[in-house]
This record gives sequence, C-alpha cells and structure tokens, in this order.
Amino acid sequence: MRKKFVAGNWKMHGNLAANSALLQEVRKGVAGMVADVAVCVPYPYLEQARVALAGSNVAWGAQDVSEHAQGAYTGEVSAPMLADFGCRYVIVGHSERRSFYGDTDAVVAAKFEAALKTGLVPILCVGETLDEREKNVTAEVVSRQLDAVLTRCGVAALAKAVVAYEPVWAIGTGKTASPEQAQEVHALIRARVAAADAKVAAGLQILYGGSMKPGNAKELMAQPDIDGGLIGGAALVAADFAAICAAAV
Repeated sequence: MRKKFVAGNWKMHGNLAANSALLQEVRKGVAGMVADVAVCVPYPYLEQARVALAGSNVAWGAQDVSEHAQGAYTGEVSAPMLADFGCRYVIVGHSERRSFYGDTDAVVAAKFEAALKTGLVPILCVGETLDEREKNVTAEVVSRQLDAVLTRCGVAALAKAVVAYEPVWAIGTGKTASPEQAQEVHALIRARVAAADAKVAAGLQILYGGSMKPGNAKELMAQPDIDGGLIGGAALVAADFAAICAAAV
C-alpha cells in the first residue's frame, strides 16, 4: 500500500508571502516521491495552493467543511465550494474542532457524508484525550468516533476515505505515542472495519497524527497498520515535511 502524508497542521498560521515560499519548497521537496502527498490549508489560501501546486504530485484540501451543501449558514464553507477550488481532501473531526467548536460524533459523520457526496476524500480524525487514555478507555472512544461514521455512511464509504489516529495528548505537546501504542490503536481501527468488510479494511489508509517528526517517522511507519502521517508542526517546515515523506521510501 502506498504511504500517504498530509500536511494538516497549518491551522491559523501563514500569510500570502510565507505560504508562497512554503508551498514551493514542499512541491520541490517531495517531487518524484512514491507516496501520496497533500496539504490542507486555511480557506483563504485555497486558491493560492491551487495555483502553486497545479501540475505537481501534491494535492490540496481544506481543514474543515460544513455538513450543509448550501443555505443560510453564514460563515460556513460547503463541500461544493471546496470542490470549486480543486480540493481533493478535507479533514473532518480534528480534535480542535471537536473540543473547541462542539463538533459531536454525529456532526463529524454528517460532514464526512457531505464531503463524500461532493467527491472529496474525507480524512476522518479519531483519538483520545490524555484523561481518556489514563482511564484506559482509548478503545471505547476511538470505536465510538468511528462507529458514528460507519452507522451513518456504511462501511463501503471508507473505501473512499482516509482515517487518521491523532492521540490528543500528543498534538503540539512534543509527546508522541510509542510505535507500539500507535500500532495498537491502528490495528483496532482496521479490525473494527474488517468486522464489517475485510476488503475495505485491507485497503484503508490509516495515518498517524500525533507529533510525527523526521526523527521518529521511519520507526512509526515500520508498524504494519500505520500507512502514513497527518503531519503537525513539522508540516510548517518544508524540509522536515519532505524528510518525513522520504522516510517512507
């Protein structure tokens, strides 16, 4: 299975000048790599990403999407709007959307469905907080988040999607799940999908999204169920992002 790397942690960073340099450096840094590579940028910079990355092996996408296709939802951005900018991917269920903006499992599932209906590839984020890990309920939390999508959209929908395991306690903290800890949850995700459809599970790309860096990428990706990364802070440094992608080759 090809590895996939998504620069998904631009968050509210960047400006036109800085983005221009970063996008060009990413484009050059990963040129010719045998991996699927994408960047997910803030909404205002989608056109800049489209122009900068057109004709390259780097796809682009957004960090969130509305569950509504159109209507009186001021401030929201719909999946058809993202498609207008040539987006291929969109992140749904990022831990910050869940914790800061009230995206429940049901809302995340609705956003996932909206993305699929428009032909976008949703990157479904699942993961536990530090408190949940310390209470030994990681499996229950991740299963609940995944099941919300399976119930609404069916297992076949995952054949057109990506799942990213992001332990919330390892995002922006400098902490990283050990390869064994990450593999355990990745295996859980694949097994849960396999219980419904073994073929979909076998082809599902499951990314690790908790402080993957050049120094730990190779060891993490050596695990049998880790298929790439949803890259955090390292995505803001083109050389680091390229080094992570290169570790998969």
